[in-house]
This record gives sequence, C-alpha cells and structure tokens, in this order.
Amino acid sequence: MARTVWPALGLLLALLVALTAAVSLGATDIAPGEVWSVVFRRLGGEPPRPGTDDLIVWQLRVPRALLAALVGAGLGLVGTATQALVRNPLADPYLLGISNGASLGAVAAIVLGAGAVAGADGMSGAGWTFGLGGGLGLSLAAFAGALAAFALVWTLARRGGGFAPLRLVLAGVGIGQFLAGFTSYLVLQAGDEQQTRGVLFWLMGSLGGATWGTLVLPVLAVPAGLLVLQARARALNALTMGDETAASVGVDVVRLRRLLFVVTSLLTGVLVAVSGAVAFVGLMVPHLCRLIVGGDHRRLLPLAALTGALLLVVVDIVCRTAMDGQELPVGVVTALIGAPVLLYVLDRRLGAGA
Repeated sequence: MARTVWPALGLLLALLVALTAAVSLGATDIAPGEVWSVVFRRLGGEPPRPGTDDLIVWQLRVPRALLAALVGAGLGLVGTATQALVRNPLADPYLLGISNGASLGAVAAIVLGAGAVAGADGMSGAGWTFGLGGGLGLSLAAFAGALAAFALVWTLARRGGGFAPLRLVLAGVGIGQFLAGFTSYLVLQAGDEQQTRGVLFWLMGSLGGATWGTLVLPVLAVPAGLLVLQARARALNALTMGDETAASVGVDVVRLRRLLFVVTSLLTGVLVAVSGAVAFVGLMVPHLCRLIVGGDHRRLLPLAALTGALLLVVVDIVCRTAMDGQELPVGVVTALIGAPVLLYVLDRRLGAGA
C-alpha cells in the first residue's frame, strides 16, 4: 500500500504545482497567488473583474492546462492497457497505428465538412465550432478510424495462427504510415489554405484550441476508462502471462480482448479529436510507472494516469514558453523525448534475446 500511496501523493502534488505553473507562465506572466484568486472567485460564482488577468486565466489557460492533464492521463491509460493487451512493452497507440487511424477519421470528418469547421483563428485557436452534436461527431469519426486501424494491425499480426510481438509493431508502423499518407492527401484537398495549415499543426499535437466546451468529452471519457480498466486489473495481470494462463484462472480472454479493443480505441478517438496525435506518451508512461510500483495493474493504472497528466502538462509548458512568439506542437516535444526511450527499450529487449 505504501508503495502506491506515497508515489501517488507525490504525483498529485507535482501535478498541482505543474498546473499552477501552466496557468501562470506565458506571454504574460501572472503570479500564482493571482491565478488561484481568479480560480476561487470564478468557482464561487463571482463575475469577472475588469482587466485581462481574469480573461487570460479562466478563459484561456485553465482550460488548456486541464486539457493537457486529461489527454496525458488518457494516453497513459491507453498505453498501459495496450501493452497488456498485446503483451509487448513496445506497444503504444502511435506506434501501432491507432492514433493514425483516429487522425484519419477525424481529418476525413473535418475536410468533408461532417465534423468541424475552422473559424477565424484556425485549428490552433478557439475558433472551432463543432457539428454532429458538438465534439461528439469528431470523436466518433476518430473512434471509428482508431478501431478499424487496431483491428487491421491485429489481424496482420495474427496471420498464420501465431503471435509475434515484433510482427505486431512492424504491422503497426506500416499501417500507421499508410494511414498517415492518406491523411496528408485529405488535408491537401481542403479548399481553405488557413484550414490546411491549422489541420497540419493539429496533426502534430496541439492543445491550442482548448475551451471549456472542449473539456466535456475528455472529462467523461478518461475517468470512465480508468474505472473500466481498474475493474479488470486482475484480468489484465493474468492476460500479460498469456492467453492460456489467463483462461486457466477463469478469464474470458476473447471477451476481455474485445472490451480492451473498444475502450482503447474509444479513448484514443476522444483524445485525438481534442489534441491531435501526441506520440510516445503511451509508451513512456507505463515503463516509468513499472519502475516505481511494478507490473500489478491495480497499482499501475492510477499511477499511469497521474504520470501521464503530469508529463503532458510539463511538455505543454515547454511548448508555449521555449520559443518567443512561436508555439511548438506538443507531439514534436514528446517525440524528442520518447524516441530515445523507444530505442533504449528496444535495445534492452534485443539484448535479452526477446
């Protein structure tokens, strides 16, 4: 218990500090005391005060910081569940092509006019209005793309009746690149040049379009995903030991695998719809958490959510403040961090003959 509680409390405290810094830092720095003063006033129902601090804190930075935390938590959960599902520590929604499938579904909805239309600020700002029942339409399109991509990769990896983890990763990379190429083609068909630039920036991972309305679906999906996965933590532990072992202890492997397909694809679709494809978070977070609490998913899942939230909030701060007058895509920074982690894990696996 102590092995789990103390790291979780430490991560919660660090996340609170990171969220405060995310709201405080930017083109106009705002003192942390003023940040919390604005937040408490707004939560208490007070009207906004004159000046720009209320607008910057409540309308711009708080939604973005919360969205970063939700997306990071969701990616940590998806990465942990995917690695258990395929029994491969190299598994990640981005590497397996799931994120690319979700991106293709979302971009198809955007370009074809069924999901979202850019407003005056393009995709990088708050000028997005959603059709098909709000962000739900875009998320459903992304979910359909993610589920189709995951099913295709899984089918290719299972050809011949066997299951090779390396074949799974290679199939994921190949399918992912094919889908990315098709997505790029769709983007180039967009008639609006500003929309094209906005979509391309969003595809690299962007939290710039965060509003209070954007938070609705992630607020519902991420905690629900955590509850569903946490309820099946023991079954996930058994699944990592192999299908036969899991079946011998009473786990319905086929039913569990179908559930994991749907949950991971749904979470990926929702997250991609609000932030674009953010790479490698789902790969790094489970490895970091296993070093702290081991491989028991009862402890691993909540810690992965907290670690992912903290990681992406910190990354977003770097993206907004690293360059004067220019914002870096979130996916660029996570790739710069995650690619060396992937190479390290791959080197260890190959060195161990895995």
